[in-house]
Amino acid sequence: MKRALHRQQAGGFSLFESIVVIVILAVLIAVYLPAVMRPRGCAGGLSCVNNLKQVGLSFRQWALDNGDKYPMQVSVTNGGAMELVGKGAVFAAYRVMSNELNTPKILFCPQESDAKRTCATTFADTVPNSTPYPQIPFTNNNNVSYFVGVDATDSLPQMILSGDDNFLVRGVKLRPGVHEVRSNNLAAWTSKRHENQGNICFTDGSVQPLNSRGLMQALRSTGCATNRLAMP
Repeated sequence: MKRALHRQQAGGFSLFESIVVIVILAVLIAVYLPAVMRPRGCAGGLSCVNNLKQVGLSFRQWALDNGDKYPMQVSVTNGGAMELVGKGAVFAAYRVMSNELNTPKILFCPQESDAKRTCATTFADTVPNSTPYPQIPFTNNNNVSYFVGVDATDSLPQMILSGDDNFLVRGVKLRPGVHEVRSNNLAAWTSKRHENQGNICFTDGSVQPLNSRGLMQALRSTGCATNRLAMP
């Protein structure tokens, strides 16, 4: 009897213990694998708030050289992206600011959950095959996590310039394209990022983490009855 007990103890885990270990490993893989599979440089480092602060600063720097107007209000023929954004190409507003933004990585929320989206690593349209590690070009809305306020202007410092796109209006997730969101519309964040919250960048350069009530208040405080938002 003692020899049998000794062999059982020396043999390692019991069947039940092995199942418990396997379940724990499966849970850990499910939690951490999506982050590991993100392209290099997308998920770590800067937070969403810091990303949007740099985005807001880039908008302001670009506007200083373009008559105090943002790319959404400057024609393509003059170096802006007005017509493209009007057709729903949100990424175009960011692309014309590539010098100010420096890297497209800051346009991708670290908590982005949409499997169709990919963090770009370069603003180039194409990348050579000879690069030492894979590069991802910045080519469409799937490289962007943040919407843009089409009519944002410095004259109204509380207008919404950019922010997380994971919110509902009257219970419906806004599809890619330009939407007119009234100041009295019922808006709420989804649970896809930031635990039912989100971050908004205003034209005064500030970035605020907001809950759903704060989002509705931000829409009411822009100074406009209707906010045109271009969703990626």
